[in-house]
Amino acid sequence: MTSRSTADRAGLQVRTMNDLVPDTTRIDRNALERIIQRAAELQAGERDIGDGLTEAELMHLGRDVGIPVRYLQQALVEERTHSVMQTEPGLASWLSGPRYVVAQRSVPGTCERVHAALGRWMTESELLTVKRRFPNRTSWEPRRDMFSSIRREFNVGGRAYRLARAREIVGQVSPLEGGRCHVQLLADLSNTRRSYLSGAATLAGSGAIATTIGLTLGVMVPVALLPVGIGLAAGTVLARRRMSKVEQMHVSLEQVLDRLEHGEIDLADGEAKSGGTIERLAGEIRRNLGF
Repeated sequence: MTSRSTADRAGLQVRTMNDLVPDTTRIDRNALERIIQRAAELQAGERDIGDGLTEAELMHLGRDVGIPVRYLQQALVEERTHSVMQTEPGLASWLSGPRYVVAQRSVPGTCERVHAALGRWMTESELLTVKRRFPNRTSWEPRRDMFSSIRREFNVGGRAYRLARAREIVGQVSPLEGGRCHVQLLADLSNTRRSYLSGAATLAGSGAIATTIGLTLGVMVPVALLPVGIGLAAGTVLARRRMSKVEQMHVSLEQVLDRLEHGEIDLADGEAKSGGTIERLAGEIRRNLGF
């Protein structure tokens, strides 16, 4: 009787300890990424890669590690364009944000189809025109005609046309395996950064001039220094306001990729609806009048 009671108590204690300390510990996402990255480094470290690997050798190494070729291809394309996406050093970037905004994604479809659909969307829906054209890359700039300017000014169709605020939009489409391709969109915002920094410099310079005049006239130093302080503060606030514009541009680029990924920009549909300029203008007027 005593031995049975002792065994029951021991079993209860074991069950209680098991309840408190689970048999398996869940690995959070951050730890999982570090573990996988480290395991890949250890796997690659077993090979003598010398000064580097060719693209074919990289794909072979990826197969040994168990990484699908499609993901390797996408990572390779992103690495080749990584220098563009790096944060720019310097005071100008800290004040007003980066010069370039990049968005990229893997989308279904052939490169030819996606490239053509992307070009049609940029010219017809974003009010851009082709600037340069290459085999797998196209650049666009804002249209300057009166009709496009009116549409942008009055947000015709309920759209903000933010991409037209960039100096240039560059789209690059690269093939991947599995009927997919990698699309990268880059917006050159050097025009807006130059504008905001010029305004900030004007405010700061005005404050400095006022302070210089005050010191020359013999105004008390604390009072004379107020304009330059206010000018610097106002200039900083103005330059920092551009950060919201940068974020809006990034969202707009991502929205284009969303449409490509989910099939909202379809090549066959666009060809069927293209028509002439008069037909497109009439259709736009009908849509905005609610007919």
